[in-house]
Amino acid sequence: MVNIIAEIGTSHEGSLEKAKLLVDAAAESGANTIKFQWVYADEILHPDTGFVKLPTGNIPLYERFRQLECDKSFYIQMQDYVRSKGCKFCCSPFGLRSMQELLSIKPDIVKIASPELNHYKMLHLLADYRAKQADGEKVPVVISSGVSKLADIEKAIEILGREGVSLLHCITSYPAPEEEYNLKVITNLMAIFGVHSGVSDHSLDPILVPCLSVLCGGTIIEKHITLSRQTDGLDDPVALEPEQFALMCHTVGQTEASLRHYGSQLAFERAIDQLSQQFGKEKVLACLGNGVKELAPAELANYERTNRSLHYMKALKAGQKITEDDVGILRTEKVLTPGCGPEFYDLLLGKRLTRDVENGSGVNLADFMEQ
Repeated sequence: MVNIIAEIGTSHEGSLEKAKLLVDAAAESGANTIKFQWVYADEILHPDTGFVKLPTGNIPLYERFRQLECDKSFYIQMQDYVRSKGCKFCCSPFGLRSMQELLSIKPDIVKIASPELNHYKMLHLLADYRAKQADGEKVPVVISSGVSKLADIEKAIEILGREGVSLLHCITSYPAPEEEYNLKVITNLMAIFGVHSGVSDHSLDPILVPCLSVLCGGTIIEKHITLSRQTDGLDDPVALEPEQFALMCHTVGQTEASLRHYGSQLAFERAIDQLSQQFGKEKVLACLGNGVKELAPAELANYERTNRSLHYMKALKAGQKITEDDVGILRTEKVLTPGCGPEFYDLLLGKRLTRDVENGSGVNLADFMEQ
């Protein structure tokens, strides 16, 4: 059975009442798993990362994330409420603090979002936690692979292992064009890494990408849900409203039933014909793609900006020695310049700068080389 994850994310905007309404909507619509995001702005962004455009005007993106922070008790209450609805509680942490706090409440599933695929210190923390758990009892992990290359996925799985780990194909673009989804990648990811795979879908349609992903062997579908696309949540414009989410769950169920009844090949051919009548054959075939894992055109510009890299957390002078307080493992996002990869973090601690650096700028290895 396909595990349908309703991504509430931060659509609750810190309101426990709204969060419960979203959980109700997700459970009633047919979700198996309900997902939140454990947000601390300083784990995600530098304060000078730039602005986000909202109906009320442009505000600093960092401050927008600050508005979405909730304390630990919020997540404990939501976990209990999700489980009371017969669903599993899933959550995405974004740094060491949120990961530690999430693991302390024992979630049903830990989700690693695409931009954190290369947050290696966080992945190692999770791997160490799972290593201490008994075989067969390790907390399941779902990894999204948007804005990533095959080597990026391989490194993350090397750290986390394969036991209880699943992989989601994804396009890190909001909204993501259906024609660029290349869903045959799901089949190949399963063959390459030997793990269950599926899709994290940021497209606007409730049917095309989810159903095709199941036909390609996907066993997990993650899709944002909102009470209304007109509300102010960061992801609300690309989320499904409850009626649409229920339609997705229904059509996915029909696709599964067809696979059981007709067998994979005949069910595939019948579904392609039906979807082609609705969406056009050219679009359906484009959505299936060629199965080669590569960056989609819509996310090319996000590579290295959405992923994690090293940034200075303050202005520093030549000769100063780097400490943990001086460098953050952050998303670059809007206006800053990406730094070198997180794999260099421990190597740079204790090293002395050979030139002045600006607050927020990306860490460059040349900053430590003799001029």
